Amino acid sequence: MSSGAPVVGGIVLAAGGGSRFGGTKQLAELRGRPLLSYAVEAILSVPAVWPVVVVLGHDAQAILREVEFHDATVVVCNSWQGGQSASLRSGIEALGDVDAAVVTLGDQPRITPQVIAATLDYDEDYHDAVRATYGGAPGHPVLIGRRLLARAGELSGDVGFRDLLAGQRVRRFEAGHLCDPVDIDTREELARL
Repeated sequence: MSSGAPVVGGIVLAAGGGSRFGGTKQLAELRGRPLLSYAVEAILSVPAVWPVVVVLGHDAQAILREVEFHDATVVVCNSWQGGQSASLRSGIEALGDVDAAVVTLGDQPRITPQVIAATLDYDEDYHDAVRATYGGAPGHPVLIGRRLLARAGELSGDVGFRDLLAGQRVRRFEAGHLCDPVDIDTREELARL
């Protein structure tokens, strides 16, 4: 590990078109606030994660007008329709030179600073990535170490880092006690919250 604390950036993926939702879900209201604002505020509440990049795509200009991004850097992925991998590549490029990146999703309003901070417990000599699990099922956040970040160009489609994580040294930890991992794909799921 390098001398001093590693530089861990943050990426919030929020570029999708919300096809199952039927519109721009990043702006859907939850308790009077845009859905995306919850994920942005959660990651910004973890001081050890910096810089933070929010990746937009679909309806980016409307989202920029309606959501408060505070000190996060916003990038627009013009190739967002190519799937999550295109958004990830945009976010990684915008972060610049970091030792690792924590990836969260913009449609997870109940993600907490605690679960994000828990991914920071890693040693690059032993781990290539850290992944939260919920009842044993893989979820977010995911911390990606420098060696895998360098392979982001290999990503394609809508699977994110899933394929690159196969066969790697991934520290998994049960995170159900730290947050509710629900992600919002439909208006019915939003209504249940």
